[in-house]
Order: sequence, then C-alpha cells, then structure tokens
Amino acid sequence: MLYGADIKGSIGRRLFTILGGGDCWIDQEIGGCKFRDARLGDRFRKLLTQIGGAMGQSIPLVCQDWANTKAAYRFFSNDRISEADILAGHFQSTRDRAAAAAGLVLVLHDTTEFSYQRESSEAIGITKSINSGRDKAGRLRSHTVCGILMHSSLAVTTEGLPLGLTAVKFWTRKKFKGTAALKKKINPTRVPIEKKESVRWLDNVRQSTELLGDPGRCVHIGDRESDIYELFCAAREAGTHFVIRTCVDRLAGNGDHTIADEMGEVAVKGRHRIDVRDSNGDPDEAVLEIRYSKIRVLPPIGKQKRYPALNLTVIHAEERVTPKNRKKIEWKLITDLPVGSRTDAIEKLEWYALRWKIEVFHKILKSGCKAEESKLRTAQRLTNLISLFCIVSWRVFWMTMLNRSAPDAPPTLALTATEIGVLDRLVNDKPKARQKTLSHYLIKIARLGGYLARASDPPPGNTVMWR
Repeated sequence: MLYGADIKGSIGRRLFTILGGGDCWIDQEIGGCKFRDARLGDRFRKLLTQIGGAMGQSIPLVCQDWANTKAAYRFFSNDRISEADILAGHFQSTRDRAAAAAGLVLVLHDTTEFSYQRESSEAIGITKSINSGRDKAGRLRSHTVCGILMHSSLAVTTEGLPLGLTAVKFWTRKKFKGTAALKKKINPTRVPIEKKESVRWLDNVRQSTELLGDPGRCVHIGDRESDIYELFCAAREAGTHFVIRTCVDRLAGNGDHTIADEMGEVAVKGRHRIDVRDSNGDPDEAVLEIRYSKIRVLPPIGKQKRYPALNLTVIHAEERVTPKNRKKIEWKLITDLPVGSRTDAIEKLEWYALRWKIEVFHKILKSGCKAEESKLRTAQRLTNLISLFCIVSWRVFWMTMLNRSAPDAPPTLALTATEIGVLDRLVNDKPKARQKTLSHYLIKIARLGGYLARASDPPPGNTVMWR
C-alpha cells in the first residue's frame, strides 16, 4: 500500500511511463542525440523517463531495482559519453523552437556552481575558497569548496517563454587563487582572454549564435560579470547583438575621459515606473530616471592594438532618492542596438530584467532536481547527470511559463492525447470549468503537486509543477 509522497511518486512514474511510447516530448528532446552505441541511446531515454517521473529523488529510487540502478551508474561513468552527447538533441529542439517563435530571441547567460560534501575534493575539483571564521587564537581560517561550475545560455522569447538551452560549459578547478592575490602578481587586463576562465562568455555567445542560425535576431543578455570588451567584439564579428550590465567605467571618446564623465552631462530623457518589493517582501514602486547616449567606447589600454573602438549606446536607469527599506536601483547598460527614444530605452531595460529567468532555471536544477544532493563520485559522472537534469528542468520551466504566455492554446501544444486522458481520470474537473484549454490541463498537473487552484490564486509556479 502506498502513502503520502509514495502515492505522488507512483503517479509521476506512471505518467512518465505512459509518456515513454509514441509521440511525446522525450522523443523530441533526444531525437538529435547520436551516441556511439545504440544501446546508450536506449538507456539515456529510459533514464530521462525514470528521472522525469520522480524528479528530485535519488538514482536508486527512480530506478527501482539493482539492475537498472547499476545500468544508470554505468551510463553516467561511461567514457564514451559527455554532456555534449546528452544535450545534442535538446540543442537541436531549442533551435527548432526558436525558428518557429516570432520576433527576437533573447539569449540569457549566467554562471552557477554546484557544491558537494566530500572527504576529498580530488575526484571532483574545487570552486572557491571561503572564510571559515576564526580559530581559538583568533586567526582567520578558510577552506576550499568541492564542486563544479556551470556556465549556461538559455534562449527565451521577449515575453519570457524559455525555448531551451543553447550552450553549456562545465569546468572545475584543481587549485584556487583569489582574485586579489592574482592582481598582486599580474595586471589582469593584459592577460589574453583565451587564457582566462571568462572566455566561457565568448564561447557561449559564439556557440549560441551559430546554433540558432540567425545572428541578427539574437540579443545576448548578461550581468556585470559579462562586461568584457572582447565579448562586445565577438558579438560584432558574429553579427549578433547584446545588452550587458556594466561594471567598468571604460575610456570614451578620444581617451581623455570616461563613459561616466560623458553620461554625467546627458540630460534625463524620461521616467519609468516599475513595481518592486522591499526588503520585507512588501510591494513598492520605484521611479527610474532614464538617460541614454551613443558613445565611442575604447578597449583597455593594454589591448588597444588588438581591438578596435566601438560605437555603443549606454543606458542609465537610476532612482533619484535612496529608499528606506531596500537598495537603490541603479542599472547601467551597454548595447550595440540603437536607442532613439524613451520607449527604446525601456524596451532594453525590460529585456535585461528577463535575465532573472536563468536564475529561476538554475533554482529548478538545484531545488527541484536536487543536483547538489547526488552522491556520484567524479566530475565526469556529475556533469553527465546535471546535463540530463537540464532537460527535465527546462521542461518544468517551459510548462510553467507556457501556462502564463499561452493559456488559451489547445492542450495538444504540450500534452499528448494519452496524457490528457490520464489527467482527466486523475483530477476531476471543478464545477463551472472553463473550456478545456492548455491552462486547464497544466493546472491539473499543478494540482497533483499541491496547487489549490482557488479563484484568487496566481498561476501555478515551478515548485508545484516539479512536484
């Protein structure tokens, strides 16, 4: 007899077992995968079905018996399998969805890290060194964190619907040296980008642009970590566009002043009201003063022989007064796109605000799939597992956002006829139910995860969807 969470897990496994046959999303996401052995492809499909049916559970639990568990461990440790093999089909599906979508495609870039508790970090590697407090003598202590870093690129529509990943890069460190220590020995601005970890930003921009196949339609979005002059040049060479939040006050004009000097003389071009929340989570309103100007931006002094000056548009959106219960909003963006009006500037600000979507995707990976709770022993095995988790996480995120962007679409957009029939049997329709749209059935899935579906409730979120 099954009780509580076991019932939900059993229902999930039954649903995904049903998904295993016929025309389903799993077939679409792995159709472009080409493993060296057909048996590896069959095992990958089975694993994706099993893990998708019990999201967040351990490998032994999702596999149900020792034979399948051992086969899963062998798959993840197979030297002939890499994250590129696992994600190849998903990348191809992302390209197809982007081609079918209308308008521009925003490619969101960000880095996250996965930490693991291990007695020795040698088999996995380390990510950073953190302060552990003070010992009895009052001396500062530090320790290195065992883990893996992942730099991912997520394609979304301008409405925020996630189309899928376009590039992923994993790496780890054998030895960590803090940035402050490195700066004492060498000027980081004079180190070629190819010798830095930050080259991952350029690699993902190029890979994403090449995958999507329409450079002029792509806009790459990044936070302050992506404020890299080489990235601006790489985007220009690829014929694509970017909106980046800046952290560097670069030389401008003829080199006798900086961007901040020039923007300080630009008048306010308009104001924009946005809804925010304060430090207590209460709703608040912010009024941003918007300034923008096209500026000739110069590369760092040590790289001016290698890279050209660029004519870029700088946008500043700032609150005039510092609020009491939250941080002052101060956004400084740089883009190669033209900005000729307040409306254009607000559009770029809204695009940058969508960068938060990739943070949500990483949250699903860590909290939904529980990627940091895996007990696999090596970096290779973990990256293969996380790559599989990426596909499941995208699916959850896509269904959550699809319910908000296209609620009145036909349910067959995301579900098969068999799934629709199973949901009708598992979850009874409420009195006065509306037309059986896509939203109607996605809410049924959310109700299996604990969503109450009251009239005043907001649309279901990612948590109830992954449950």
